[in-house]
Amino acid sequence: MSVANRNVIKAWMNGEKAINGRKSLHTDGIRLYSYRLLIGVNVKGTCYLGDYTAGGEFRSMTTSTHVGRARSAVRSIDVYHPAIFSLLADDLAKAAEK
Repeated sequence: MSVANRNVIKAWMNGEKAINGRKSLHTDGIRLYSYRLLIGVNVKGTCYLGDYTAGGEFRSMTTSTHVGRARSAVRSIDVYHPAIFSLLADDLAKAAEK
């Protein structure tokens, strides 16, 4: 079942699976994706984002919007430049799966 973007982000924060109606934003409960791009990882309640916005490394308006909405919704969040985030993301996801 598809849900609104805010509910996909809420599901990600709560460790649940969700996908939006256009299938452009989805989560497996740990990883948050904008299209096929990994933009966030939730490690036991602490969320990490790649800054795929104009301030970091812009990819698209939609991805920038997804990052902005996730950033504003999450209380405990660390935001990284995409070059750093891409190096950390796999290890963060593995830590979340333990």
